[in-house]
Amino acid sequence: MTTEIERIVTANHPEQINFTEMYVTHDALRRDLARMAEAAAAGRADAPKVLDGWATFKRQLDVHHGVEDAWLWPNLKKHLADRPDDLALLDDMEAEHSVIDPQLAAVDAAVAAGSGEVAARVEELRSALDHHLTHEEVAALPLIQSVMTVREWGGFRLAMGRRQKLSGAAEWVPWIIDGMTPDDARRWLQRFPPPLRMMNRLFWEGRYRGRDLWSY
Repeated sequence: MTTEIERIVTANHPEQINFTEMYVTHDALRRDLARMAEAAAAGRADAPKVLDGWATFKRQLDVHHGVEDAWLWPNLKKHLADRPDDLALLDDMEAEHSVIDPQLAAVDAAVAAGSGEVAARVEELRSALDHHLTHEEVAALPLIQSVMTVREWGGFRLAMGRRQKLSGAAEWVPWIIDGMTPDDARRWLQRFPPPLRMMNRLFWEGRYRGRDLWSY
């Protein structure tokens, strides 16, 4: 996580899209799946705080993929009408999203049944999601950089903000910095306006930490 933050934040060229929020969200999703895998391996995937962490992971994944499907891919396609290979990449992105929901449901079903398949279902999901996130980072983000403007990318961030709303941001911000070093968290939070940083410091982060997610 820290390598990506340092690379992206310090290379903040105004004429280029800054993908920091995309990278840190991907890292947080990977982090939570690793925690779910650890809980499953310990036979504690059904512990209340684990289930709370799992619900938070699913909520943030739904927001992230939902805004990509509703805003990012359709707007990116407008630039690619005469580029069939690049359009095929976007089809791949959407197809990879469609694989995730059944795998989430399979994990839920295994946990609810108390079966011995939880760890296997989590690993299947973990493999599929990591493949998708890596594919997006390696192929889709460079494509976005090559055809979209910084202003257009701002539209995606606005769409994400509308989907999250303030109540969602109150969870998303401390969820992102969970596990970051203090220096990385401080650098990342500097990207936001002072009122949001104050809200996080005074209310959001303490409330999030008090939930003690993933403990068992």
